[in-house]
Amino acid sequence: MSLFSSIFSPLEQFDVFPIVNLYYGGVDFSITNQTISLFVIFLLLTVYFLSSVKPSDSTLYIAPHRWQVFFELVYKGILGLVATNVDKQRGQLFFPLFFSLFSFVFFINVCGLVPYSYAATSHIIVTFSLSIVFFGGINIIAYKLYNLKVFSLFLPSGVSIVLSLLITPIELMSFIFKPVSLATRVFANITAGHILLKIIAIFGWSMMGVTGVAFFACYVPLLAMVPLFGLEFVVAFMQSIVFTILATGYLNDMLTIS
Repeated sequence: MSLFSSIFSPLEQFDVFPIVNLYYGGVDFSITNQTISLFVIFLLLTVYFLSSVKPSDSTLYIAPHRWQVFFELVYKGILGLVATNVDKQRGQLFFPLFFSLFSFVFFINVCGLVPYSYAATSHIIVTFSLSIVFFGGINIIAYKLYNLKVFSLFLPSGVSIVLSLLITPIELMSFIFKPVSLATRVFANITAGHILLKIIAIFGWSMMGVTGVAFFACYVPLLAMVPLFGLEFVVAFMQSIVFTILATGYLNDMLTIS
């Protein structure tokens, strides 16, 4: 594919290509643009957290600055989600996990809106890896708490043997597809939004090659991108919230096994 044709491809922005080729024992350890993007986001997230607290004792300022105000808003919001959706006795123990989970997904989504950047959550392998690690972790926790009783999730109490032959496979399939649905929601929405922005940008660029009065029509798609960027920011925030809410719901199901 030529450079000119790749510029006008809505899917070109999702390409993963190696920056540094590394191979060892037949395994590819190459550093790609996706690797660098995730590393930069992790670095920005670390700097943001460190800038919100005092460097001397890692506590919040009494007179909060702008970064700390936003930090406290996110903190209270996620704390409210955890208190509402997770078992109150043990749910608070998992608050740091959900706060970090929301912050990481939100930073990835927002950084993907920066022109010429890379949207890591537009690849299902990233969102699925994040969801499967989380889902596997809460299953390990549930097994340590309830041992073999954890398998009662697949067979509700009071169900007859005949109905169990129908309900158990359905519950098992629902259980398996939980991390898939968790990953697909973020992936699908972020990918669709970025493709829409790229198509409108390509259309505006193509209109700039028109001469005469029709040239001014190129400003229509370019001006339309301003509210669309705002909409995509809202989508990035909402998908981070939805990802966190679903994660809290899955954890609560595992903590409240009867």
